[in-house]
Amino acid sequence: MPASEPTILATSMGFFSRRRGPYDLRPGPMFELAAELAQAGPEPRICYLGQAVGDQPTTFTALYGAFAGTRFRMSHLALFPMPNVDDIRAHLLAQDVIWVGGGSVANLLAVWRVHGLDEILHECWQAGVVLGGVSAGSICWHRGGATDSFGPQLRAYTDGLGWLPYGNGVHYDSEGQRRPLIHRLVGDGTLPVSHCTDDGVGLVYRRDKLVEAVADREGVSAYEVSRAADGTVSEKVITPRLLAA
Repeated sequence: MPASEPTILATSMGFFSRRRGPYDLRPGPMFELAAELAQAGPEPRICYLGQAVGDQPTTFTALYGAFAGTRFRMSHLALFPMPNVDDIRAHLLAQDVIWVGGGSVANLLAVWRVHGLDEILHECWQAGVVLGGVSAGSICWHRGGATDSFGPQLRAYTDGLGWLPYGNGVHYDSEGQRRPLIHRLVGDGTLPVSHCTDDGVGLVYRRDKLVEAVADREGVSAYEVSRAADGTVSEKVITPRLLAA
């Protein structure tokens, strides 16, 4: 069964290191939540999209290794140098969960739009496939956010898909430029009300409404950054629900 409503998981979380090398990963609890929300069966189908880093083969290898021995059935969609599946639409509509990796959100969305993937993913979302992702894979569903797509100094990005009518701030506690830039962008009207996540935190949206924040560790939070009529910016803490390990 598909998700009961269109569902997006926008996160600063995903995999944990097994500490046996840079590509030795294990899935975090967000993936079990995604499968639950998708009302997936005993073998959830998950497809990874890695266009934000140009479909790096090492990333695919690491993630297939991460899901090996779990109940998940992983596949991937590559677009470099050409699509690796004959029918992109059919492949993605057959998934329970689609997970988008981090990297350059500007490049990610440019490539998706060239291939018509934005329209296909919207159809998947409406059909009950749970969409999720980390970092660039979080910002992309929103109107925009703060990005390093253009260099190490963060800049505004305002050409997101906009299915979620908010700005989005990721890695809010671990990268010092992010909080002040989000505050400035909300304050000057570049971004609307924005939802932000510390590392280890994810946001659960049903349709375009934020219904809860979740975390894979203690001591982290989500935030809503908004602008008052007089131009002042405020930040409200959203306490996340701790997911079972």
